[in-house]
Amino acid sequence: MSGAGASAGSKVSPGMACGRASSGISERAPGRNPVRAFLGVSALLFAASAALTIAWCGAMPAMTGMPMPGGWTLSMAWMRMPGQTWPGAAASFLGMWMVMMAAMMLPSLVPMLWRYRLAIGRAGESRLGRLTVLVGLAYFCVWTAFGIGVYALGVTLAAVEMQQPALARGVPFAAGVIVLIGGMLQFTAWKARQLACCRGARGHVRLLPTDAGTAWRHGVHLGLRCGYCCAGLTAILLVIGVMDLRAMAAVTAAITIERLAPGGERVARAIGVIVIAAGLLLIARAAGLG
Repeated sequence: MSGAGASAGSKVSPGMACGRASSGISERAPGRNPVRAFLGVSALLFAASAALTIAWCGAMPAMTGMPMPGGWTLSMAWMRMPGQTWPGAAASFLGMWMVMMAAMMLPSLVPMLWRYRLAIGRAGESRLGRLTVLVGLAYFCVWTAFGIGVYALGVTLAAVEMQQPALARGVPFAAGVIVLIGGMLQFTAWKARQLACCRGARGHVRLLPTDAGTAWRHGVHLGLRCGYCCAGLTAILLVIGVMDLRAMAAVTAAITIERLAPGGERVARAIGVIVIAAGLLLIARAAGLG
């Protein structure tokens, strides 16, 4: 009888693993609600990053951009302030970028971090917290790397546009084309695969080792998958206005809904329809038709 019980106990289904991980957390901290504590810290981080982003965006109108041929304005995000060095300008942009990414990505990252906590639920409470923080740091390190690339590209394009008025006149049309492509990307099999990877762990929890190396690699993996999945939406944000609060809110909502809502692929396609319509409108305006 005892042998049969041991054999049965050795086969743990994903759902049982979730249950045991969850109960293990509760047993380690009987006086605390781990879900409430985790969500509370996440909410505070989101509120702080959102407030900083709003404050940063609010300060941008005081720094007028450069009017460009074609009737658009070059953002100050791609230019140095008086007396500022290029390393200083890059550091300022990356600080802004990371605060903005925290505000935009935390709503969809929090469920992934909670699943990670369930997957290592047998770890001690303090170690559980440290490993979760490490996963988050690795995730945002990936976005920092993306930000470095974005800044280098943005500065290069801004320099070319300031030197080539003919090229600058075509920017509004090019922005509309990029938005249109971003919307079409929502319908591709590639997008469906990336979205499935981001949503794939919702139905089960795979137990993970409780070491720092695995935590770091897991965070990098999440960051790369997230970056690939929302590449089109992020590109749309960059061409519409990297410091436009309305654009940020719309892109954040789109990323979060397609990750968390039931029927994510259908949601992604619905978002694609809206984005394609916006791209066509921008192209029409650039061509003088609207």
